[in-house]
Amino acid sequence: MFTKFEDIFAELANRGARKRMVAAWGVDGHTIGAASIAIDLGIVDVTLVGDENLIKEQCEEEGIDPAKFAIIHNPSELNAVAQAVALVREGHGDILMKGLCSTDKFMRAILNKETGLLPPKAVLSHVAVLENPNYHKLLLVGDMAVIPAPDLKQKKAILGYLVNTAHSLGNQMPKVAIIAATEQMLEGMPACVEAAVLAKKVDRGEIRGCIADGPLALDVAIDRESVEIKKLVSPVAGDADCLLFPNIESANVFYKTNSKLASDVKQAGMVVGAKVPCVLSSRADSIDTKLNSIAIAAISAK
Repeated sequence: MFTKFEDIFAELANRGARKRMVAAWGVDGHTIGAASIAIDLGIVDVTLVGDENLIKEQCEEEGIDPAKFAIIHNPSELNAVAQAVALVREGHGDILMKGLCSTDKFMRAILNKETGLLPPKAVLSHVAVLENPNYHKLLLVGDMAVIPAPDLKQKKAILGYLVNTAHSLGNQMPKVAIIAATEQMLEGMPACVEAAVLAKKVDRGEIRGCIADGPLALDVAIDRESVEIKKLVSPVAGDADCLLFPNIESANVFYKTNSKLASDVKQAGMVVGAKVPCVLSSRADSIDTKLNSIAIAAISAK
C-alpha cells in the first residue's frame, strides 16, 4: 500500500510502461512543466493540443525542449478541448488532462453525449488524494468538484470510485468513513441516514472490496484520540483511508483547508467515471499538484 506520492512515482517507474496523456489546451507553464517532468520520470508520453506558438513560448520560458511533446496545433481553446477529447475517445490516449481551459469547457466536452467520454448511465465524479504530514497515510476524498448534492445512488457511485482508486494505490481493503456532522444516528439529518444505509450496503456485500462505517464525524474518522475520548467502537474510526463527504461544499472546504492551513501538504485530483481518468486541477494549482495528479491518473489508467 502506498503511503506517500513518492511511492506512487517509484511504482510507475518500476513498471516501465508509459501511459499516453493528452492535454486539452495545454498552453500554460504549469501544465507543460508538470507534463515535462512526468515524461522525464518515465510515467507518460504527452500530446499537447493547443496554440503551437503559445506552447513553444512557454517551453522557451521554462527551458523545456518542445520536441519532447507531440504538439497538435489548434489556436481555438474550445476546439482544442474538443479535439483532445476526440483523440482520447478514438483510442489515442489513456489519460486526458485539463490545461489552461476553464473547468466548464473541459467538463462539457467530456459529458457531450455524442462526442464525449461518458459511458451510458455512468456517474461522473471526482477523487482527490491528499498527503498530509499530520496523517499516517494517503487520504482519498470524494466528491469535492463535480456532484454538488449527491443522492444516495450517486453516493454509492462515489464510494465505488474511492474504493477503486484505493485498490489502484495498492490498498485492497480500504477503510471508508462516510462523513456527517455527527457519528450519532440522527434521523432528522439526511446525511446521517444515508451514511448508515451505505455502511449497511457494504456490510451486506452490495459494495465489495472495502470496510465502511457511517455516519462518522470528521474528527473520529481521522483522529484516534477523538475515538478514545468518545469511546467509539468502529472498524474505520481513527484510521480512515477514504472520506466520503455528504456534499460538494464540505468536501471542497476540507480539501482547501487541508492545503492552506497545513505545511508540506501534497495533493492530487482526477475526474473518474469517464472512459479514461481525467486530470482535473485548478488552473492556479502548482506544478507539483498537477504532477501528482498525472501520477494517480497513470496508476489508475487501464
